Amino acid sequence: MEKKTIIKVRAIILHQGKLLAVRHPHDTSFAALPGGHLEWSEDIQECLSREMIEELGAKPDIGKLLYINNYTQSDGKQYIEFFFEVKNGKDYLDTGKLARSHAHEIAEIVWVSPADDMRILPKNLGEDFKAGKIILDEVRFIKN
Repeated sequence: MEKKTIIKVRAIILHQGKLLAVRHPHDTSFAALPGGHLEWSEDIQECLSREMIEELGAKPDIGKLLYINNYTQSDGKQYIEFFFEVKNGKDYLDTGKLARSHAHEIAEIVWVSPADDMRILPKNLGEDFKAGKIILDEVRFIKN
């Protein structure tokens, strides 16, 4: 089994108390936050900006780092994910009308309310959102 580390960057996009989440074509049983893999020599904030433009069609106003998630999958890949606040949530309200070169990577874009019964991964982040504690003044580490 090849051991490999993959770095991902994801966006925490809020608007009027709702969180933007995406479902991926390979498994729609849960929602995740939009983002993607870091390319070689790319800065993590440049990566987030590129991914948001490709998948959702709008350039993010990147705020503070809120979470770091670290997990290993059964295929031997270790993932490190950085979750940043994106402050211009209103720009993502009608993504269907925006140019999105990588729209095929997303099965569905959903605005989730804390009261909705939707599984959001990573689990700890989803729980924090439901409890109204997703934006705090500290970086939180998630270890699965």
